[in-house]
Amino acid sequence: MDTQAEAKILAAVDDQFAAQVQLTQDLVRFPSLRGQEHTIQDFVYEVLRSRGAVMDRWRIAEHDIKHHPGFSPIDVSYENAWNVVGSFRPRSESGRSLILNAHVDVVPTGPADMWTAPPFEPIIRDGWLFGRGSADMKAGLAANIFALDAIRAAGFAAQATVHIQSVVEEESTGNGTLAASVRGYRADAVICPEPEEEKLVRANAGVVWFSVRLTGRPAHTREMAEGFNAIDAAYGVIAALRELETRWNAERSRHRYFEDLEHPINLNIGRIEGGDWNSMVPAWCTVHCRLAMYPGTSAQQVRQAVEACVKAHAAATPALANNPPVVRWTGFFCEGYVLAEGTDAERVLADAHARVFAAPLESFTTPAYLDARVTVLYDKIPTLVYGPRSRNIHGIDEAVDLASVKRISKTIALFVARWCGIAPTSAA
Repeated sequence: MDTQAEAKILAAVDDQFAAQVQLTQDLVRFPSLRGQEHTIQDFVYEVLRSRGAVMDRWRIAEHDIKHHPGFSPIDVSYENAWNVVGSFRPRSESGRSLILNAHVDVVPTGPADMWTAPPFEPIIRDGWLFGRGSADMKAGLAANIFALDAIRAAGFAAQATVHIQSVVEEESTGNGTLAASVRGYRADAVICPEPEEEKLVRANAGVVWFSVRLTGRPAHTREMAEGFNAIDAAYGVIAALRELETRWNAERSRHRYFEDLEHPINLNIGRIEGGDWNSMVPAWCTVHCRLAMYPGTSAQQVRQAVEACVKAHAAATPALANNPPVVRWTGFFCEGYVLAEGTDAERVLADAHARVFAAPLESFTTPAYLDARVTVLYDKIPTLVYGPRSRNIHGIDEAVDLASVKRISKTIALFVARWCGIAPTSAA
């Protein structure tokens, strides 16, 4: 591709960036929490349809995906769990195809009164766009859309099929991107602009979600010794799981790309529920957990280790020995991945990044979950997770750096042009 064509594409990103920011704000205004994503997906459908995409929209169904080795257990209704894909196809395929993937589901906001502004009312301050989902990852979805817009505005058309995927369930199971894979979407490469600090993700931890339910024996608080406190007992289970976490972190030197991370395997105690009355020894307690794993470790191995850990603790605790805790698997059951070095897709991204940033592309390892595990592990597609700078994702006052979003959008647009090939619109 000649430098004049590149210059036109980069200028088009600049020219349309105000509209791109507006779309990102429109997306943030949808409170697309789990189970409430259908309205934003209706909006995304119209955004893509209005651009001439061939549209596909379907509700994720457990029976369609439960046979897949990458399936995660479903613990909620999927009544409103819709995926949307807009496909742009040339008259004649001459380049390499591409999937541009992004998720629209967001995590809960936490206490709204801790936010500087309401979490679903996007504001711009000092070059940052604030709002739940602004960085993770509605800015990425808008960047995918406007990267293609820039190519068209510059007078060109991609010469290979580009699928823009807007998926759900990334924050809880990964079943959204999995459902798109099962539906048959494939390409020669995937870009997923998660907020990754303008770097390429080289390796990624796997994640499981599970709960541990303990049953106590209720009693009046004047006779506490006659009862068995399920909440107190939960602390012992957590301590046993922390020992497992410690052992796995001590093994990091054996896992390439994770050896320099201080604490790659994180056990998070996300929620604790229990008891019925302040003056009553609690008869029950449920602990909800998230635990990471190294690439190459199967989710089934983690399941066996967690269940063995809880079982061993119960056997050593007299009050639990005959009434052991029950472990349930309630979401993520997803393995980690390593992106192979030296692929042509990575080279094209590195060249595009260098053109925009005037600096080499860096890669790093993240101990968080990414949907790229589907396309890397099961579809064997080089998947480039690469996106803008952010603040406080999954926290209070989440924000994305708009200057960074523009740079990332330019890189994606150049990648599309170089990977798929372009031709003047009149010849497309």
